[in-house]
Amino acid sequence: MPFNKILVANRGEIAIRVMRACREMGIRTVAVYSTADADSMHVKYADEAVCIGPSDKSKSYLSLSNIISAADITNAEAIHPGTGFLAEAPHFAEACRDHGITFIGPTPENIEMMGDKARARQVMDKAGISPIPGSKGILRNEKEAIKLARKLGYPVVVKSAAGGGGIGIREAYNDAGLLNAFQLVQSEAKSAFGRSEVYIEKLIERAKHIEFQILADKYGNVVCLGERDCSVQRRKQKLIEETPCLMLNPKIREDIIKSLIKAIRNIKYTNVGTVEFLMDPEGKSYFMEMNTRIQVEHTITEEVTGLDLLKEQIRLSAGERLTLRQNDIQLNGHAIECRINAEDPDKKFMPSPGMIDDFHAPGGIGVRLDTHIYRGYKIPPFYDSLIAKLITHGKNRDEAISRMKRALDEIIISGIKTTIPFHKKILEDERFLRGEVYVNFLNSFSMSE
Repeated sequence: MPFNKILVANRGEIAIRVMRACREMGIRTVAVYSTADADSMHVKYADEAVCIGPSDKSKSYLSLSNIISAADITNAEAIHPGTGFLAEAPHFAEACRDHGITFIGPTPENIEMMGDKARARQVMDKAGISPIPGSKGILRNEKEAIKLARKLGYPVVVKSAAGGGGIGIREAYNDAGLLNAFQLVQSEAKSAFGRSEVYIEKLIERAKHIEFQILADKYGNVVCLGERDCSVQRRKQKLIEETPCLMLNPKIREDIIKSLIKAIRNIKYTNVGTVEFLMDPEGKSYFMEMNTRIQVEHTITEEVTGLDLLKEQIRLSAGERLTLRQNDIQLNGHAIECRINAEDPDKKFMPSPGMIDDFHAPGGIGVRLDTHIYRGYKIPPFYDSLIAKLITHGKNRDEAISRMKRALDEIIISGIKTTIPFHKKILEDERFLRGEVYVNFLNSFSMSE
């Protein structure tokens, strides 16, 4: 057993997911929660629970000192950050290390290196992974940005060097648009991440968003668990993910995996990570960024590999060697995930917090539901709107889609609005069924069609 007790510094379905892995490993868990989450399922599920502050996330889930104190008083040996909040904060990982607590994730140095997207482009380029054509580093001013944009050719994308989650990304189609985007991204980035540095990339139109899951130990062993197609997005937020990518042929997949394993070794990265690419219509892939944490959509990789990524992550953080080698990785069948949010798709995806009047989970072969909701649970208005992840697995894509349609018909969540009708509509779209989905797909998608 790698640890005796782990504190989970997150909430919602990901907190439950981590705790389930811990329970199967014989590890006790500590939940932390805000006053708004006193009745949340993760609080009930954990072996111990500590209130760390009010509903304001800056005073609870983002309070480094409160979380460290909770770990100290419960004698937790390790902290799992889940996804979001402090999951990619190098100062949090460093604080854990300073207090003699294991941070379940990459090293602070890894997080800092890859968290700066402009620097990550340089690092991966040097390691042999070509980035999207764009800045060599941070842009000093608008004049420099315009000069580079003209050289690249419009359209371009202005991006924040820090953060993630689709924040701080703006497209520009001419000089005037670039000036506006440059200032907006600087402002958004400063507000969200405390940093205003930006860089630009060539906009790849009709691109697919593909990400590769990696595992790496402290001894130089690296494996890649295949790719996920995350092209169904709304405002840079993923809504449906699937694996494998229908338009990625085995030769391209093999070449990317070989290059990735070499690059991850070169940069001395450890633990779990996801390397994200954009693939152009000609099939050429370009490095976009790296997420130094477990991803929301890790579930579909688990379904096709049969591996528990949370258990693997915990073992890696305990310093254990990977027992897997690349030849051991077999991708079986096809898996799809629908992110179900408490939002009203008929009202521009307005958040829909409130009481769950009725809840029924779908079942049957090849169906999985990761959620923290239950009948009588009141969804608070203060946090991310994700309330459930519905995953289906089949022997091929058609079977996975058929199972997802069935599962979406079976699931009942009443009392609030959800994105379930939106998912049903997408799964009937001929373009989706053909696999001809790109990151701008939803720009031409309508619920009223």
